[in-house]
Amino acid sequence: MNKDEIQGGARYIGGKVEKAVGDTVSSRDWQVDGVVDQVAGGAQNLYGRAKSAIEDAVDGAPELADRIGDDARDAADRAAELARRGARSVEASAEDAPFLWALGAAAIGYGLAWLLHGRHD
Repeated sequence: MNKDEIQGGARYIGGKVEKAVGDTVSSRDWQVDGVVDQVAGGAQNLYGRAKSAIEDAVDGAPELADRIGDDARDAADRAAELARRGARSVEASAEDAPFLWALGAAAIGYGLAWLLHGRHD
């Protein structure tokens, strides 16, 4: 809680009291002053609450940034490990059956060439 929240709340309560006194003694000036103080106090209190919320967000930002950075690094490490495993798997299967890989590559190449250059009557 900051000084604007406290001062605004006190001014708001003071305005309520001032308006009640104005109602009791039928003084238009006291009533108006009371309402003005209520509005001003409420606005100051709201400003103080917003200021506190922003300060809390700024105070928590470094921790949040660190946590996001750690999570991003962990995700990148996991992705790199999965890519390494996939590459090892492809490499191992290429070593086991190089003929099948060459046949598959030739079939894909022939299909692409037929699509791009072949006659389509």
